[in-house]
Amino acid sequence: MADLILTPNLDRADDVYADLLAAHEGLDKKESDAFNARLLLILANHIGDRDVLRQALAAATLKQED
Repeated sequence: MADLILTPNLDRADDVYADLLAAHEGLDKKESDAFNARLLLILANHIGDRDVLRQALAAATLKQED
């Protein structure tokens, strides 16, 4: 089982963030939500490890409580 990486692990993170914002440009709330859902499923498929995905779900849930 792999462990979820929670430390910074993105090259050029600001550029990645800008790419995400650009992908949402011109979308209304419903379209943006649908895009996020598709992206989440694509990335979950790429990860392909249910245990890692469960760790990510738990980490995201904890972040909501902050």
